[in-house]
Amino acid sequence: LIGSYLFYAWWRVDFVVLFGVVTFFNYWVSKHILRHKESGNLKAAKRWLAAGVIGDLAVLGYFKYFNFGVNAWNDLVIALGGQPWDAWSVILPIGISFYVFQALSYLVDIYRGDAKLAPGFLDFAAFIALFPQLIAGPVIRYKDIVHQFEQREHNLTLFNEGAIYFMCGFCKKILVADTLAPLADMMFTQPHPSFAEAWLGVLAYAAQLYYDFCGYSQMAVGLGLMMGFRFIRNFNHPYISRSITEFWQRWHISLSTWLRDYLYIPLGGNRKGKIRTYINLFLTMLLGGFWHGANWTFVLWGSWHGLILGIERLLGGKNTT
Repeated sequence: LIGSYLFYAWWRVDFVVLFGVVTFFNYWVSKHILRHKESGNLKAAKRWLAAGVIGDLAVLGYFKYFNFGVNAWNDLVIALGGQPWDAWSVILPIGISFYVFQALSYLVDIYRGDAKLAPGFLDFAAFIALFPQLIAGPVIRYKDIVHQFEQREHNLTLFNEGAIYFMCGFCKKILVADTLAPLADMMFTQPHPSFAEAWLGVLAYAAQLYYDFCGYSQMAVGLGLMMGFRFIRNFNHPYISRSITEFWQRWHISLSTWLRDYLYIPLGGNRKGKIRTYINLFLTMLLGGFWHGANWTFVLWGSWHGLILGIERLLGGKNTT
């Protein structure tokens, strides 16, 4: 826990306070959820869960989407001939999307009875702050690794396996993704790209994006193995997918399964008729796209994927779950 907090503080010491407050808030809320559940007061437990979810989303919303909201509002006001709002700028804390989602899953799992309460605050804080995946994922769940906090194996073979995994991810990131990045940037900055330049930019960016994201996810998994932790595999050759549905079963697996279990299924999944299923798919992917970044392009990207998933299902494709 100390090592993880020092790792996070290396970026900015002041945001360690926010990190600690979010951790304490969720631990405190989880205790109240369980206490009311054990006493049979499910309504009170649900109210505490709602308070925890709202609190977490409020933190994420302010730090990640405040600037986006202000810019969108000002664009609208200017288009209507008004005066823009001269608001302050909010710095985005690194890793906030990941540790807030991990805290949310913990609260929901406590309410559902899928996870047991952490033995103490330090145990829960160590889960939230686990530094190998703190900044860039994969998104881990307390119920999946709690046994690894209680007991895990340490040996040279496992350490070597983790080191090799880490270096493979490192090479993907440094040797491939970072090498392709200037090429993709150069093609995208062309004012009037030719057919060949346009396709070269698209293919270069597709490879850069995958090797960058997959690379640092693999580095995180490798670091975990070196410490005795086994994290979920986050990518499984997504570019060989034959459909968007299969793509999301292979791309950013920890997030896609999180969205399925904590958003798509609670919205009703495919249990409330075809129309509602299409709406749930669209909303899940729309919010998933917006989670990736506070930008209209991410909203469009999420909407596009939600639309294609709905079309695939309409045409008899595989269930997204």
